[in-house]
Amino acid sequence: MQKVDKTSPVPLYYQLKNILVELIENEELQPDDPIPPERELCEYHGVSRMTVNKAVVSLVNQGVLYREQGKGTFVAPHKGKYTLSGLFGFTEDMERRGLTVRTTLISFEKKEATKKILETLKLEDHQPVFEITRLRYVEEEPYALETAYIPVYLCETLTADMLQDHSLYGLLTGEFGLQIEHAYQTIEPVLMNDYESNMLDVKKNKLALLFSRRTYVKGNIPMEMTKAIYRSDRYKFEVTLQR
Repeated sequence: MQKVDKTSPVPLYYQLKNILVELIENEELQPDDPIPPERELCEYHGVSRMTVNKAVVSLVNQGVLYREQGKGTFVAPHKGKYTLSGLFGFTEDMERRGLTVRTTLISFEKKEATKKILETLKLEDHQPVFEITRLRYVEEEPYALETAYIPVYLCETLTADMLQDHSLYGLLTGEFGLQIEHAYQTIEPVLMNDYESNMLDVKKNKLALLFSRRTYVKGNIPMEMTKAIYRSDRYKFEVTLQR
């Protein structure tokens, strides 16, 4: 294993962090393997426990490592890729890649929209929306907590029971004849709150990715406003760019 260079201007913890990453990338450390004990890293590199802890905590926060109380620190499993190259519903996209998907409906409510939702979905005052909150699983692991707002006038007979057995996009296109054309999506890092951490089975204040999407049907009519919190410790997102 390479040693940190104490003459380098690069901080010692950052050098150690990169050394651990190289061990993983070179497959000297495999998923679920324990990393060297903290004391061993201190002695080998001639650094303080604080330096080692800072490097390890940084990698844990990035999802490269994970800790188990009383057992140690281990290499995290490889992150699955979520490719952002087409407009697909969550279930549709995951099943296309041969992954098992399960959804738990947390809440389904017809309600009055806030001013922001009215503006985003181009609704008149007092036009109601369906608020749909779902917990999405991939390979039986919590993956995302998603809340969608759909104008009621586009799918007035939509019910919670219908969502138990079908994807939302599948229902909107198949049952209600909506022709989905395009969407605008933003991605930003956020810290999970207590509720989100509990639902996604991770420690609170962990870094997550917030996906915000506005989806439109034929005629440039807003069909959906969605906010989804994705775990960042198990999955990464890949964007296809072409010139």
